[in-house]
Amino acid sequence: MDIARRRHHAASDGSRFLGLLLLFCLLLAAAMWSVSTGATRIPLPVVWSAVGGFDGSREHLLVMTIRLPRVLAAVLAGSALAVSGAITQAVTNNPLASPGLLGINAGAAFAVVLVMTLFGAGTGDIYMWFAFGGAAAAAVLVHALGSFGPAGQSTFGIVIAGAVVATFLTALTSAVLIFDQNTLDAVRLWTAGSVSGRTMAQNARVAPYILAGLATGLLLGRHLVTLSLGAEAARSLGQNQATWRTISIVVVILLAGSAVSLAGPIGFVGLVVPHIVRLTIGVDYRWILPFSAVGGALLVVVADLVGRMIFGSQDFPVGVTTALIGAPFFLWLARSRAGSQA
Repeated sequence: MDIARRRHHAASDGSRFLGLLLLFCLLLAAAMWSVSTGATRIPLPVVWSAVGGFDGSREHLLVMTIRLPRVLAAVLAGSALAVSGAITQAVTNNPLASPGLLGINAGAAFAVVLVMTLFGAGTGDIYMWFAFGGAAAAAVLVHALGSFGPAGQSTFGIVIAGAVVATFLTALTSAVLIFDQNTLDAVRLWTAGSVSGRTMAQNARVAPYILAGLATGLLLGRHLVTLSLGAEAARSLGQNQATWRTISIVVVILLAGSAVSLAGPIGFVGLVVPHIVRLTIGVDYRWILPFSAVGGALLVVVADLVGRMIFGSQDFPVGVTTALIGAPFFLWLARSRAGSQA
């Protein structure tokens, strides 16, 4: 019986690995398609030659200074948001949770807009650190508000607190932008979630933090499986919930703060991707996290490409496209869960 069970698990892991490899190949294909597509069509061999042997020609400059940085920003932001969403759902044991719904994205966005207003628009690591600070402050506030009441902390209370904090911070961000036209002009696309105009230097500043967050998140897979079982099951298995929950939230802040500092508050990626992955491959977070990383990157790359192709604008914000995809899915998800609990 044990031998048969081990063989079944080995076969399942093999199927998941092949699925992950296929998804990664789709990501590579979408990335190459996105780099080659635009007002000027660039053949794939030219794209490869620009990456492997830059010669300073117009087409090579277009690839290396505009299109490739844009695609890399989409990959970094998408993978970070999807993995942070998966971790948030495991920690709260709630498939409706995400960094956006818990106010983390709104906190990071408000902090970046505030520092732009106070110190002027520009580039640099200061935006990243303020995004981290805003995300952390929002997470602490949501945790505190969600812990009020005789029942103490509950996943429902955290989600409600997150919705309130996110709405409040979004309103504050809008108020700041209304009274500061210069900042509004500088961050108009950024606040909608955009990878337009990103540079290799900006990607390089953020990439180490996102890669560190992704690596740490992947190492948390086994502990997230236990956390997702609920408080009683986690205690019965001997897990120190406070420690692993804190580590997980720190990783979420690192990933979400980095993604927002790079591409703005792109919505629904952290909600839609982990849930689709969970429905497809099961509830093992050792596999959910890598699938979410690749799937999130694929979603943002494709959403950016579709937005540019349909609306004919190179500056079209990817956050609008992901919202058009994610909003109907979120409504279906909320409706299906309400029906199952009725």
